[in-house]
Amino acid sequence: MEILIEFWQFLKERKKWWLLPMIVVLLMVGLLLTMTSGTAIAPFIYTLF
Repeated sequence: MEILIEFWQFLKERKKWWLLPMIVVLLMVGLLLTMTSGTAIAPFIYTLF
């Protein structure tokens, strides 16, 4: 949890707001791949990448 607070402070201080959407998209893709890794949907997800 500390890394999230530190990252938020970095964004505020350095005015790097353009990093936030990229991080969110990367986390969502990672979550999607993790959640579907053991299901029948997995082969269809992996063909997208």
